[in-house]
Formats: sequence, C-alpha cells, structure tokens
Amino acid sequence: MKLRRIGSIVFIFTLALVFILFYLDSKPSTEVKKKQSVPLPTELNPIVKDRTDQLIQQAAKKGIVVVITDSFRSAEDQDRLYQQGRTAEGNIVTNAKGGESFHNYGLAIDFALETPSGDVVWDREYDRNENGKEDWTEVVQMAKALGFKWGGDWKGFKDYPHLEMNFGLTIADLQNGERPAGTTLTADLETDQQ
Repeated sequence: MKLRRIGSIVFIFTLALVFILFYLDSKPSTEVKKKQSVPLPTELNPIVKDRTDQLIQQAAKKGIVVVITDSFRSAEDQDRLYQQGRTAEGNIVTNAKGGESFHNYGLAIDFALETPSGDVVWDREYDRNENGKEDWTEVVQMAKALGFKWGGDWKGFKDYPHLEMNFGLTIADLQNGERPAGTTLTADLETDQQ
C-alpha cells in the first residue's frame, strides 16, 4: 500500500513536471523584447539633417527664414529640460525624460522663424513674406512634404515647433535598440502612407 502511494505521488509529480515544462516551452517568444545594448546616437540622423537643410532652403525661396532652435539632444540634456518647471526654474516645456524623446535619437528638430530685425519668434500668425498665409503653416506644409511629422498634429500636448521623422519606429523600439540605419526616406514615406 505504501509503495502504491509513493508510486502515485511520483507519477503525479512527474506528470506535473512534464506539464510545466511543456507550458513554459510553448509560450510565445514575442512577449517582451529585452533592451539591446546599442549606443545612443550622438548627432542628427543624416536623412533628418538633409531634409532639415532642404526645408530651410525651400522656405528661404518663399521669403521665410527658418531657424532650427534644437535638434539632437542627449539624454542628459533631455533630463535637464524635463526638470524645467518641475525642480528647476522656468515653464514646463516637455513631458519626456531622457531616452523618451525622438530628439535623443537624432530624429527630431524644433524650429522658429526669424524677423527682418533678426529676432527669433514662435508666432504662428507671422507673415514675413506678406503673401497672406502664416509662415508657420507654410513651413509645416513644406516639412510634411519632406516626410516630417508635426507636433502640432498630436492629440494631447501640442508641440508646435517640433518636427520629427520616426521611420516607423516608436520610442519603445528605439529604447530596445532598433535604429533607422540603412533606411531610405522614400521607403519610410510609403510605409507611413499605408
């Protein structure tokens, strides 16, 4: 009787062990990606830089002077900016900590406009070229045609000076080590339009 009981316990234990091992082995491998050890960029992505230069040139042809007020931003700089209006003096200008902004991956720029007197303005109604259209709107339209996405289109917090190219990647993708290296703007625009 004792041997039967021990045999039953061993059988149940073995069956449970087989079930557990089978269950663990059958879990999908796509549950959570582990962060890869990929260094953060240290400058603006070459495609983003090229399109930024094109934007400045196209705007200049229309009599609009675009000033890039920010581009690549290190995670440390992002953390300092995040502290503004929280633990540091100033107004809150971002909700992104270091590593949570497309600026940290060289995929975003911020812009403003320059007046004839050399002042830099963020006036979205300003019309330097006096064509009856807001220069800001004209710049945003040119930027979108070049493949940028505009922070003014965001549903929540509107970031009107912000332009980015995410190449189909999310911040989580970038944090997990994915990079747009080797991509072409044409392929990315086709993906974005689908």
